[in-house]
Amino acid sequence: MSGQSITDRITAAQHSVTGSAVSKTVCKATTHEIMGPKKKHLDYLIHCTNEMNVNIPQLADSLFERTTNTSWVVVFKSLITTHHLMVYGNERFIQYLASRNTLFNLSNFLDKSGLQGYDMSTFIRRYSRYLNEKAVSYRQVAFDFTKVKRGVDGVMRTMNTEKLLKTIPIIQNQMDALLDFNVNANELTNGVINAAFMLLFKDSIRLFAAYNEGIINLLEKYFDMKKTQCKEGLDIYKKFLTRMTRISEFLKVAEQVGIDRGDIPDLSQAPSSLLEALEQHLASLEGKKVKDSTAASRASTLSNAVSSLASTGMSFTKVDEREKQAALEEEQARLKALKEQRLKELSKRPSFSTTDTSPISTTGGTISTAPTIDLFSTPSCSNGYC
Repeated sequence: MSGQSITDRITAAQHSVTGSAVSKTVCKATTHEIMGPKKKHLDYLIHCTNEMNVNIPQLADSLFERTTNTSWVVVFKSLITTHHLMVYGNERFIQYLASRNTLFNLSNFLDKSGLQGYDMSTFIRRYSRYLNEKAVSYRQVAFDFTKVKRGVDGVMRTMNTEKLLKTIPIIQNQMDALLDFNVNANELTNGVINAAFMLLFKDSIRLFAAYNEGIINLLEKYFDMKKTQCKEGLDIYKKFLTRMTRISEFLKVAEQVGIDRGDIPDLSQAPSSLLEALEQHLASLEGKKVKDSTAASRASTLSNAVSSLASTGMSFTKVDEREKQAALEEEQARLKALKEQRLKELSKRPSFSTTDTSPISTTGGTISTAPTIDLFSTPSCSNGYC
C-alpha cells in the first residue's frame, strides 16, 4: 500500500474539525504509507514537547491510541514516533511515560493481513518491549542513560559502590531489551523498520557507552569491595562480557546495511587474565586456596583492562559526538532557511497608506518608521547593557 489511505485522510480531517493540531500531526506521522514518519511531522511534535501550553498526556495518549490500529504500519510508526520524542523531545515527555503504570501492551500484536504483516509484527512486539524498558529505566534512576554525562567526572564513573551495584543491572536490562530486537540485515526491507533500527542503533551507542563506564568504575573499586559486593560485581562483569559479544553482532548488522564504517565504534576486549584475577580475589575472600599473585601483577592486569575499556569508551563517544555535531549543523541550516524565508516574506509585504493607528506617524511633516525587528538576530546592546 502506498500513499495515505482514505482512513488516514478521514482521521486527519476529524482532528482538523476538532481543532487538535497535535492529534492531527500524530495521525499524519503514523499513516499507512510504508515509510518512516516524515521529518516535518516529527519536528513539529518535538516543538510541541517544548511548549508549556501543550498537554503532554494528550500527546502521549494520541500515540497510544494509534497503536490500537490493526495495521502493522500504523502501529510501528506510532512506536517510532514515540521513540523519537523520547530521544529528541523535551525531557518532560519521557518523564510522563515513566510515570505511567502501563505503556505499550503489544506482546500479542499480530497483523494477519499478509506475509509482511506477520514478519513485521514480530519486530513490533520486540520494539515495544524495548520502549517499555527504556521508560522503566528512567523511572528507576530518574535519568536517561543515553543522555547522561560521561567521562571521568561523569555519572557512572563517579557513582559509589552501593548505588553502582544497583544501577548497572538496570542498564543491563535495557541493553538486553534493545539487543532482543535481533534483526538481520536481510530483514531490514522497508523504510518503517529501517527507521526503527536507526533509532535503536543510536541508542545502542549511547547506552553501551554508559554501561562501559559503569564497568570501569566497578573494576576500579572491585579489589576494595566486601565479599558480598565482590560476588555481585563478578556476576555483573561476566554478564557484561556476554553483552559485548552481542553488541558486536548488532554493530555488524549496522555495517551490513550501509551505515558508514566511521560511524560504527570499535570494541576493545579486556584481557582474559582479568576475569581470572577477579575470580581468584573472590575465592580468597571466601577462604578458598588460590595461587599466589602479587599486588603488582594484579594492578597491572587491572590497569590493562581499564585501558582497553577506556579505549572502547572513547570510540563510542567519538561516534556520538559526530552524530550530535551533524544534528547541530542540520538544525542551524534549518534555522537559516527559516530566516531567509521570513525575510523574503517581509520584503514582499505590501506597504499600506498612513492612518491614525499606523505605526508610521506624519506629525510635523516628518515620517517616523518603527525599525523592522529581525526575530532571528541576537539582541543589540546599548550603554553596556543587553
